[in-house]
Amino acid sequence: MPREPIWSVMVPVYNGTKYLAETLDSVVAQGFDESEMQIEVIDDCSTHDDAEVLVRTRYDNRVLFYRQPQRVGMAGNWNTCIQRAKGSLIHILHQDDFVASGYYEEIKNLADNYPDVGLYSTRTFSVDEQSIIMGMTRRIGELEQPAKAVEPFFYQTPIQCAGVTVRRTSYEALGGFSPDLGYVTDCEMWARITSAHRAVVSPKVLASYRQCDGTETHRVSRTAEGIKDICRFNDIFARRYAGFSVVRGDARAAAAAWEGYLRFKLLGDDEAAAANWEMWVQLTSARQRLAQYLGMYLRRAHQLGVLGTASRVVAKLSWQSSLK
Repeated sequence: MPREPIWSVMVPVYNGTKYLAETLDSVVAQGFDESEMQIEVIDDCSTHDDAEVLVRTRYDNRVLFYRQPQRVGMAGNWNTCIQRAKGSLIHILHQDDFVASGYYEEIKNLADNYPDVGLYSTRTFSVDEQSIIMGMTRRIGELEQPAKAVEPFFYQTPIQCAGVTVRRTSYEALGGFSPDLGYVTDCEMWARITSAHRAVVSPKVLASYRQCDGTETHRVSRTAEGIKDICRFNDIFARRYAGFSVVRGDARAAAAAWEGYLRFKLLGDDEAAAANWEMWVQLTSARQRLAQYLGMYLRRAHQLGVLGTASRVVAKLSWQSSLK
């Protein structure tokens, strides 16, 4: 009976093969054979873009392929990745992300040094559609040594899936991704593992995640579903972690809604702008909205060189508001 591989690199896909070859090439090029690394594409019953054809023709038998019999959704497909993984270390690498040479060596070093830790990660670049670097995740000092520090996950997602590898035993012990948290289900999962089994994050930047209009993240931004996901996330964290601030959590959601409104308004996408506007109004008070308007007005006035006039208008509006 063949022994299980160390690695399971599981690539969930849905209706997209534009970057899939780049994703898979970045893994295959690192030279692990089948006895060391399972590489498998998990297709969530795509309706277009034939990932199976690309996998079969480009990678022969080196990359396996599995197609869901019916659509299970993003979290469901990630959970299938876990269920089908054979290795002790599971890396869920999305269809448009990729890793740098040395990623698996760095993670293996962490895993060997800290065998009782549940989550290992490196930092990641964010890249655009041309794979040009736009930014990177910050260093997380609290987790550069193994720790149960969940605070870094409270108000942002400080690590990205492209850089995260989890012990299969941790997934099995804690369960998979929550299907009702949308695009923040990964952050909730990383916090859950960190709290129970500890995490360690290398300061090295050895993976990349892509930000572009065709991604699931872009879709939930258009509909403001992502803002609702953050609100559900806040409720869970408020119940689970004593140090979590609901006020700060709601402020995060409101800021994301406002940013979405401005971005989609600029793009001329009125439907998406309206969806984000509605969520922003729900998450803010009249006083907060007035302060936001005034701040935007002042910045615009400063750009136009009429700050003195703007200041007088702001003072008058503030005085009138104080009388109500």
